[in-house]
Amino acid sequence: MIEINLIPDVKQEFIRAQKMRNFTITASILTGLAAGAVVVILGLLLGAQALHETLARGEVNTQFKKLQSVENIDNVLTIQNQLSKISSINNSKTIDSRLFDVLTAVSPAAPNDIKVASVQLNPIDKVLTIEGSASNGYAATETFRKTILNTTLESTTDGQKTSLPLAEDVLLGETSYGEGADGAKVLRFTLSFTYAEGLFDNSLRTLRIVTPTTAIDVTDSRTRVPETLFSQQAKDLEGGN
Repeated sequence: MIEINLIPDVKQEFIRAQKMRNFTITASILTGLAAGAVVVILGLLLGAQALHETLARGEVNTQFKKLQSVENIDNVLTIQNQLSKISSINNSKTIDSRLFDVLTAVSPAAPNDIKVASVQLNPIDKVLTIEGSASNGYAATETFRKTILNTTLESTTDGQKTSLPLAEDVLLGETSYGEGADGAKVLRFTLSFTYAEGLFDNSLRTLRIVTPTTAIDVTDSRTRVPETLFSQQAKDLEGGN
C-alpha cells in the first residue's frame, strides 16, 4: 500500500506554529489567573489583619477608659502588684527561729555542757558565730566542736529523704579563762562555722536535726529551748586570764 502526503511541508510548519502559539497563550492566561488569585488572597489576609488590629486597638482603648473611670485606680494597681509578690516574698523569707533548735541539738550534756553568751547569724556568708563558756574547759569546747561536725540535717521533700551535714568545718577562735555567774572558773570561747544551705530558709520544709546523741524535729519556735543554755559572758579573772 502506498501513502501519499498531500499536505505540503510549509502547511505542516504553519500548523505546528499555530498549536505552539495557542499553548503559549493558554499557559499565559492560566499563569495570570493564578497570580491574580494569589494577589487577591494576600489582599484579603492584609485586610483581615488590619481589621483585627483595629478591633484590638478599639478594645484596648475601651478597657483603658474603664480603668481611668475607676476611683483611686493607682492605689488599686499598687495593691495588686504587692499581692502578686506575696508568694515570692514568703518563699524567700528566712526562719531565724530555727537557730534555737540548732543550739539545743548541738549543746553537749554535762559535764561538757556549755553556756551561750551571744550568737551572730550572717545570712549572706551563711556563717554562725557562737560566743560562750564551758566549766569543763577545753574538753567541753572540743566536744561541742565535734558534736557540730557530726550533726546532720534530714529533710523530706515530695516523699524523698535527704541528709546533709550541718557544717563543713568548725573553727574554734579565741579562748581565755574567766569567771562565770556562779563565781566558778570557766573557759570562754568563740566558735564559728558555715552552715548548710537551706537551714534558715523555706527550701527545707520538714527538717530534723540529728546529732550523735539525739534527734530534734525543728519546730521553728523557741518555746522548748532550755533557759539554762544561755548565760552572760564570763567576766575576766582577777589578776588576768
